[in-house]
Amino acid sequence: MEKADYNVIGKPIPRIDAISKVTGNAKYPGDLSMPGMLHMKIRFAERPHARILDIDTSKAEAYPGVVAVFTAKDVPVNEYGLQQPDQPVLCGPGSDKPGADIVRFVGDQVALVVAETEEAAAAACSLIEITYEDLPVVTDPREAMKPDAPLIHPERGDTNICVHYKIRKGDVEEGFAQADVIVESEYQLPFQEHAYLQPEAGLAYVDDEGRITVQVAGQWTHTDQKQIAHALNLPLDKVRVIYPAIGGAFGGREDMSVQIVLALAAWKLNRPVKIIWSRRESIIGHGKRHPMYVRARWGATREGKLVAAETEIIADAGAYLYTTNKVLGNATVVHTGPYFIPHVKADVYGVYTNNLPTCAFRGFGAPQALFVAEMQMNKLAEMLDMDPVEFRLKNALREGQTLAVGTTPPDPISISEVIRTASERFGWEQRKRELAQQDPQATLKRGIGFACGFKNVGFSFGYQENCWARIELHGAEEIERVVLHHAGAEVGQGTHTVMVQMAAEALGVPVEKITLVTHDTLNLGNAGSVSASRMTFMAGNAIRGAAEIALRKWRDEERPAIGEYTYLAPKTTPFTPETGYSMPNFAYAYVAQAVEVEVDTETGQVRVIRVVSADDVGQAINPQLVEGQIEGAVVQAQGYALLENFIMKDGYVLTDQLSTYLIPTVLDVPEKVEPVIVHVPDPRGPWGARGVGELPYLPLTPAVLAAIHDATGIWMNAFPVTPERLWKALQTTQPAQD
Repeated sequence: MEKADYNVIGKPIPRIDAISKVTGNAKYPGDLSMPGMLHMKIRFAERPHARILDIDTSKAEAYPGVVAVFTAKDVPVNEYGLQQPDQPVLCGPGSDKPGADIVRFVGDQVALVVAETEEAAAAACSLIEITYEDLPVVTDPREAMKPDAPLIHPERGDTNICVHYKIRKGDVEEGFAQADVIVESEYQLPFQEHAYLQPEAGLAYVDDEGRITVQVAGQWTHTDQKQIAHALNLPLDKVRVIYPAIGGAFGGREDMSVQIVLALAAWKLNRPVKIIWSRRESIIGHGKRHPMYVRARWGATREGKLVAAETEIIADAGAYLYTTNKVLGNATVVHTGPYFIPHVKADVYGVYTNNLPTCAFRGFGAPQALFVAEMQMNKLAEMLDMDPVEFRLKNALREGQTLAVGTTPPDPISISEVIRTASERFGWEQRKRELAQQDPQATLKRGIGFACGFKNVGFSFGYQENCWARIELHGAEEIERVVLHHAGAEVGQGTHTVMVQMAAEALGVPVEKITLVTHDTLNLGNAGSVSASRMTFMAGNAIRGAAEIALRKWRDEERPAIGEYTYLAPKTTPFTPETGYSMPNFAYAYVAQAVEVEVDTETGQVRVIRVVSADDVGQAINPQLVEGQIEGAVVQAQGYALLENFIMKDGYVLTDQLSTYLIPTVLDVPEKVEPVIVHVPDPRGPWGARGVGELPYLPLTPAVLAAIHDATGIWMNAFPVTPERLWKALQTTQPAQD
């Protein structure tokens, strides 16, 4: 579609934080310091399931330089959790929280040591003597579901199943009776580590007004404030949260890490307290992407029309709920892909185990669910001897057709457009013909693959989405200076730059006149989390509303003119328990990707040659930033598909360093990533914009695995497809040599 012409929107202006970050002037949490500052270290459980019978801190307290040691008895309300307060702040005896004396994963926090130096705190931490009574360990969610499995949270009921969603649309058996081809598969999807550049770190102190102030990296200042205040049993106005520069997040900073314990120590001691986690502490101490075991059965007619899908998803929630209920809600919505299937049955389970908790991670359940959907689509296309692009276009959602949840998605539905765009830009048909001429005896083989997907924008399932902004217009005869107040976090994606652009467009002023006040709970309203690809959509609408109010006052000659506005998104509804029927989201974005890989059949090494990613963003506020999001998502998803092999055994993390958990480097990225920005404006989005942060991550893994199949004839139903894993699969399919 033809793009609208705007003054500032759609222009690739430089990031407003670029100079400070490339020069090193930007302060991250680990860079902060204050006079009289103390240092804190945390004693982690280092065992997956045990009851703490006793904690002896006397040797640690006597260590030179130690100022204090805190345990569970020192926490006023010893609980927290983003969805439900099922995790102790500190595990051990002495608090009123039922079950707080039990550690449930190796990264549970047991004690805090605060000292004059980091070295003294670390040395004293190792002197704490803890008496444990080991409890049965359960690490496989399929085993944890069984009635006789050891309970992770006996205080919460008689089962480890913490989530169960159902989809019952149409009559699935009738649907399979209509099918001419049926594909049944089992898939195993792995953990993934966020691996952000700045490990968890922060500084807390009591300010001149008596407020506990915590400077830390997160994704939602106001929710951090609320959880800190709850645990310390303080009113909200006694806690202030400020975000310095944030070294990446990807969903992993939604949940607490060091926020509460920093606040506790600073509050108790009335001195500034700082902590920086090591990479190992970061890896064992925060949540991961949900691993899943999936059984899928899909059917289609010989003409290529989908008729039925039956799916069972069992997800590992780990030791605590975190956002498992919301992640699996999203997986439930998208598990049939952006296609119309008249008959659907699904059961989606989240299960407590003694593994690391699992949490929000870019895509929020959609990468896993869409992986299964796209693998099934590619397998069905092969069985039908039909081109996978053609097969998708035959089944792509159209106006009036329903999702698995039984309702039609909000308009516009642009899945067909992104499929065609990706296919055409890639040159799909021509490349398919060229690769058909490959030497069958060659050891280096090329293959191409295709996949697509969709993702909600904004929070779902009945939550009233909202976002606040305030704009001040200063000047005499003309607007000389604008102050934009917005608490939304900048986690590296460029959201603050986009906010300034949207404010400039709404007000008709150049971006140079705008000052942004952000990242603080003091005097700023709630902006919501930087997650769910929501911030551009939500902040843009809030900024437009505040700008309209401020301009109206300006025209009435009010100086300064101040506009304050809270945007409320369209309402959504939760799942109907027995069928899943719902209107879960108010907006969706669509994506399609075509991929070419090269496989070394002698070693199993896979090299991603080219990726074309067509993403419908509605309206790119800053196209250069959109391209950066697409390129970054592709590389991160490539790590998920091919490289990042997170290993836990019996509740212990075996890949607890970046020397054993490998992420893509500059030498691993695809030779060519081609972002294609598709503009199909969303009528509810600001200037037609949607979110893009998660979108280009979604289809990369199934597209890569389809390309591997095209090159080798092998379907890999588990990943990452490391060289060793693929090499072993290649040996089992090759004829024996004399």
